[in-house]
Amino acid sequence: MEEGPETTLQRLTTQLTTTPQAFPTCCLSLSTPLLETLATLLPKKPNYTLSIGSGSGLLEALLTHNYPTLQIEGVDVNPTVNRYIAEHDMHVVTGTWDLLSWRVPGAKAWMFVYPREPKLVERYIETFGEGGVVEVILWLGPRADWGDYVGCFEGRGFGVERVVGVEAGLEGFEMLAIVRRVSSSG
Repeated sequence: MEEGPETTLQRLTTQLTTTPQAFPTCCLSLSTPLLETLATLLPKKPNYTLSIGSGSGLLEALLTHNYPTLQIEGVDVNPTVNRYIAEHDMHVVTGTWDLLSWRVPGAKAWMFVYPREPKLVERYIETFGEGGVVEVILWLGPRADWGDYVGCFEGRGFGVERVVGVEAGLEGFEMLAIVRRVSSSG
């Protein structure tokens, strides 16, 4: 008998520890401190987060399962990759260059987890950053890739607040960049 989504998430939650570990369908190492860190950074309902390039949706589903005050919707090009995000919270775009124009402007937070293309991050910021309500952008990925992405935020109304790694529950080669909207008042 196959287990349902809630049972699967409960089982996977019990496998999380304070030490980051790999899960088969998620490129980011997961840990309880990472989920706690992300939960403090993401907006609470009725506000929502868009995870752009959500893949299997494991990180997003674990966050919403363990922190029910969060609403995280996924965006990906391949609907068959999603295993964990509820169908009504999953949005499909037509290519890695395509933007989810109808849902993005209302999102208070965006997450990019192991993004593949800096140009996509730039396009989201250029298209929706200034007129939208996004307050925080979380970039999670390999430290080695950050140099390709840091320029996406500079001079576009956002600034890197801080960068964290192992102290946020990630592997030593991974990092979380917390990028916030720069206040227009000075």
